[in-house]
Amino acid sequence: MKFYLPIIAMLLNVSLLAQNEMNDDALRQKSDELAHKFIIADGHVDLPYRLRVRNFQLTKEFIGIPIETEDGDFDYVRAKKGGLSAPFMSIYIPSRYQEEGGAKGVADSLIDMVNGIIEAHPSKFGAGLSPDLVEQNFKAGKISLPMGMENGAPVLELSDVAYFQKRGIRYITLTHAKDNQICDSSYDTTRTWNGLSPFGRDVINEMNKQGIMVDISHVSDAAFYQTIGLVKAPVIASHSSCRKFTPGFQRNMDDFMIEALGKNSGVIMVNFGSSFLDGTVSKNRDELRDKMRIMLEEKGLTEKDEAAEPYIEAFKALFEKPLFSDVEMVANHIDHIVELAGINHVGIGSDFDGVGDSLPVGLKDVSAYPNLIFELLKRGYSEEDIEKICYKNLFRVWREVERVASEMQNK
Repeated sequence: MKFYLPIIAMLLNVSLLAQNEMNDDALRQKSDELAHKFIIADGHVDLPYRLRVRNFQLTKEFIGIPIETEDGDFDYVRAKKGGLSAPFMSIYIPSRYQEEGGAKGVADSLIDMVNGIIEAHPSKFGAGLSPDLVEQNFKAGKISLPMGMENGAPVLELSDVAYFQKRGIRYITLTHAKDNQICDSSYDTTRTWNGLSPFGRDVINEMNKQGIMVDISHVSDAAFYQTIGLVKAPVIASHSSCRKFTPGFQRNMDDFMIEALGKNSGVIMVNFGSSFLDGTVSKNRDELRDKMRIMLEEKGLTEKDEAAEPYIEAFKALFEKPLFSDVEMVANHIDHIVELAGINHVGIGSDFDGVGDSLPVGLKDVSAYPNLIFELLKRGYSEEDIEKICYKNLFRVWREVERVASEMQNK
């Protein structure tokens, strides 16, 4: 009998391994089913500016939108594969337009682009002007393209808030990389206003009145707390993560801010960029970049030179430290937010097409949302929890913002 015990144990281990593998297979299938059963609303996708950089033109001969391509992180085919239903198109305004002028014109051109994409492909895309409309599009098999303006630089007069609401903007990120006329930026050290400007306070009130969600991604800590104390409706962080995992990175939110956002009934939508997910990975990437720069300088090259590409790829292959985070770390951020604020206050804000080559393993493009759902299922999240993360938490805020706007306008 003793002779057979090791064989029996080995067979039991093989059986358990096969069972676990089957469980993973079943979970993978379930993940894909849920990704297509639920609306997936992503708070931030930078497709419009990527197309603008590539000299996007909408004509009868060239429809502009990549239906199927290997470029970038988003196209229609991959979005459908991943179950993406409502990616917020980022109307991104680089900070330089605050000094050069022309921010409103850039915003209008990007809004025109998104509307042009919808008009060119009415069977594939629909406008995302409200949660109800997104739900209608979802039932019709269309991908909705709601719009959020990243950087309030184009808002130079209070009347601009209503203007952009009528143009389809449904959230405004108050600032971006630099302090602007509304508030201070987390990336800037100038602290022009020590939080919000007087005009910025009026803008936030007008956003509440017009039904535009207030987005506190990119703002300084002081601007965040002042905003939370001022708003009449919940706010969102359209593409931010937890500072706990990236010490010193002010662009992310610390624990007190996450708790305050929860008390505001708001939602933080987790950014997928590796530098937003893991401070160690960010340090590794900085170290690699410095070493590569020195190596290329010795050869008379820069990272932008075509001749530098083989050196860069070879150098990356030899670098032993991890240069990317992973889907498990995204789930860690979700876990932490749930622990601090509860399941009703977390969502997805990938920053696809906005964080370059730093996307985590397992979430490299818009086809990969099922991988995140798989990880959440493994951790014990229920279908109801996952539905909230995918879209219901954001839609709750969006509808409350609409309700508050109606109430303010009817006073």
